[in-house]
Amino acid sequence: MFQRRQVRRARDGSFEVRLPDSERRVLAEVLPQLRAALEGDASADPGFKRLFPVAYADDAEHAAEYRELVGDELVTKRLAQVDTVLATVQADRITEDELFAWMGAVNDLRLVLGTRLDVSEDTDLDVEPSHPDAPVYGLYAYLGFLLELLVDAAAN
Repeated sequence: MFQRRQVRRARDGSFEVRLPDSERRVLAEVLPQLRAALEGDASADPGFKRLFPVAYADDAEHAAEYRELVGDELVTKRLAQVDTVLATVQADRITEDELFAWMGAVNDLRLVLGTRLDVSEDTDLDVEPSHPDAPVYGLYAYLGFLLELLVDAAAN
């Protein structure tokens, strides 16, 4: 479905990012939407349940205490990752820390989309172009591809 593009480790330890401008534009357009949702009450949004799982499903009081304890830290970390990608989305080279931020932000966005689409292992992502959610399925598939490139680059 996607042509293999390179994200690879350079000799100096940085990472070369060779994405077409069109893919960089997509990231630059969708990540601010994720940022805006995270700045709101994302933990109350059912689409974000994979980003903010309930720690104590059978104990509402402990679940609330846990959310109070770590909720802001989780949001702050996710916002920082999104900001890093937005700051480096046009870069041809990124640092290892920036690569990990890319992995986190791409994965977060993919989890939110997958939750909203109710994706499972059995879901066929190759939907008809006329399907009302076809663009979202396409974005979800692309994010999976990009995440794979980023993980492969980090591993090599």
